[in-house]
Amino acid sequence: MRLDVLDHGHRLRVRLFFSFAELTSRVPMSDVPKTLLYRPEFLGAPLLDLSAEMMRGPSFWTAGEREYMAMFTAQLLRCPFCIESHTEMTRIASDGEIDAADPGSARPELTAVLALLETVTTAPDDVSAADVPQGVGREAVLDALHVNLVWNIVNRLANAFGFQLHSEEQLAKGTQSLHRFGYRFPGFLTGGTSGAATGDRHERLVTNLRTAVFDSPGKTDPAARRAAAGGDPADAPWAAYAAKVRDSSYRVADTDIADLKASGLSEDEIFEITAAAAVGAALRSSTRTSRRPATLMEIPRGRCRGRLGADRLLVRRCRA
Repeated sequence: MRLDVLDHGHRLRVRLFFSFAELTSRVPMSDVPKTLLYRPEFLGAPLLDLSAEMMRGPSFWTAGEREYMAMFTAQLLRCPFCIESHTEMTRIASDGEIDAADPGSARPELTAVLALLETVTTAPDDVSAADVPQGVGREAVLDALHVNLVWNIVNRLANAFGFQLHSEEQLAKGTQSLHRFGYRFPGFLTGGTSGAATGDRHERLVTNLRTAVFDSPGKTDPAARRAAAGGDPADAPWAAYAAKVRDSSYRVADTDIADLKASGLSEDEIFEITAAAAVGAALRSSTRTSRRPATLMEIPRGRCRGRLGADRLLVRRCRA
């Protein structure tokens, strides 16, 4: 990867886990756990909590449909690593019932919600009530938006850090393991997540992620991380790079990282700025969507069961 710390900078327990996994699987460790288990309290632990709930927690959407959403988001953000990975995950999680090349092989509700996810990802300011799919309930739409949120973050990280697949065998074994364990890693590797433990699951998990990335101690000042997420100040040495991560992460190149190092930034500082820019871009898209009462409050109940308090959550977000 483009940062040596993501290959070699992990804590001893994580390095031992990687060595054991590589010995038993006979394939290199994927770049995904390398990134998420590097200083997991800063990014990986809360992001894994959110991922596990959204990808394998209770939902109107099947696991295969959620993997299709992940693949679709990867296509929008032009992330080859994630496209290939979630194409295979779609096949595995759906037991081959969903053809990744044919959205019509899934339920019509999935096809309907993809248009909303595309607008949220590529033009969040343009989201309107007309983008909300008919016949899909509030909770199902919220789940789809949060699946999209997860992969809006991960795709940017993958593009910026240069995730690569080394072989078909690594792809097969890595995706099978990810599916088997439901996007979870043992607590002794992640250290758990501090923050809220109760409340609406969407709001709680996103708040924990936001707090970890933007407010926790790090090599960079929290104000710098919030600036990387939002685009200010424009004259910061990392400003152009952060903008690229937010707006066109597929354009990040080795020279971008080299330039940041030449300017005096450490790899840990680059890691934090990248994470902040990726999370900030994803949250901005999600927030701009959820703050539109005319959009979310008009979601029909459809065939999905809304959870108690879902309407109140939407009102809170509109007033945030």
